[in-house]
Amino acid sequence: MRGRLDPYRAIDRQREPQSYVDHLEKRGRTRAQAGLRRRFLRFAKVAPGQRVLEVGSGTGIVARDAAALVGPRGRVIGVDPSRVMTDAARRIARPLGLGRRLVHEVGDGARLRHATGRFDRVVAVTVLLHVRHSDAILDEMLRVTRPGGILALQDQDFGSLTLDHPDRTLTARIMDGVVARLYADPWSGRTLFGRLVRLGVKRVRLFVDIYQDTTLEPYTHAMLARRAQNAVRLGLAGAGAAARWMAAIERLAASGQFAFTLNYYAARGTKP
Repeated sequence: MRGRLDPYRAIDRQREPQSYVDHLEKRGRTRAQAGLRRRFLRFAKVAPGQRVLEVGSGTGIVARDAAALVGPRGRVIGVDPSRVMTDAARRIARPLGLGRRLVHEVGDGARLRHATGRFDRVVAVTVLLHVRHSDAILDEMLRVTRPGGILALQDQDFGSLTLDHPDRTLTARIMDGVVARLYADPWSGRTLFGRLVRLGVKRVRLFVDIYQDTTLEPYTHAMLARRAQNAVRLGLAGAGAAARWMAAIERLAASGQFAFTLNYYAARGTKP
């Protein structure tokens, strides 16, 4: 079944869950990802004094940025189903001096333990692609948004991924074939605008951003290496072909010719 191989659906049951914490934090430290977060939170209109809820907050990368924006009079709550991720988020935030303005909770986005209309902004970033039936999460996010508040979503869309590689046939087999089996909804980004319209929120807006890497940063290298490993595991490529594919990527990077991009789609709407 699509999505069963996705480790982010059950982080706490992985053999080395801390490695996923490290991976997310490494990704979050890249300049491109920091820019994506900054532009998304501006698009979501996060501002001083607000109450903000993030669903699927992981290690708290987005929540920490939001806490800086809401200031001492605001509050940010991050909810994530993983105990490992939530513990890491609390540990990482502790020395930053954010105090009570940032709280992390273990919880299910489809059954939020918060009152109706409590939050000024409710956001989810790179969450829905991991969830096959995510309507319940959207319903709950809307429920806890106050009238006049904003619901904002952002997801990458793997159908928009581009990688300059000399073997285009193998690249398509590895990149498209793996995500089709790995994620519950790998093309979720393009659906966000329409989903908010159907949800009944008003003044829905779309924003498209691009993650790009021309140096093969460690996060991108690790992601592509996992794609190659999964392609072998799923029978989409032989071990030798996958190794040659990665070697070609590394040669491109060494010669200054590596190019990788991925579209991130964001949509926001106002609760009536």
